[in-house]
Amino acid sequence: MILKFRMLSDENDNFVRDLEVSHEMTLAEFNDFIVRALGYDNCMSSFFTADDLWERQREFTLMDMDGGVGGEEKPIPMSEITLAELAVAECNKLIWQFDMFGDRAMYLELVNAGQPEKGLKYPRVAFENAPVPDQYDPDAVSSDEGSIFDEMMGDFGEFDGDDNYDDEY
Repeated sequence: MILKFRMLSDENDNFVRDLEVSHEMTLAEFNDFIVRALGYDNCMSSFFTADDLWERQREFTLMDMDGGVGGEEKPIPMSEITLAELAVAECNKLIWQFDMFGDRAMYLELVNAGQPEKGLKYPRVAFENAPVPDQYDPDAVSSDEGSIFDEMMGDFGEFDGDDNYDDEY
């Protein structure tokens, strides 16, 4: 089975990646694929399952950790769990934290599951929009990469200072 995850970033509203991967892939393999697909350097990263409000739940780490912090559950190594196991547990939202110190992350949501298409090789990036956020500099966003929200809201300033505009009919 092929799982399709949509990846978004809170740093650039235009950034989208659709990733299609095998359900048998471990989280460690998924992590490696994401790093390659984004063109990032290998880094300390974690996955978190997330609830409907994107609140972090269970953590999965690259390395086996001794225990949780402040009474939290011990993180599970990424190599010990597959995407199929998460899908069975109905965990359809993941947070991939790639910058532990800056608390920067990408948000992944399972949007489809189906049979592999003939002639396609997996894992693969099925769709991409906008440049990837810089791995090391969160402020490295050019003006053409900005938020679609900011672009849309810019139109609301058109009536400022226009005395001929009458909103009463």
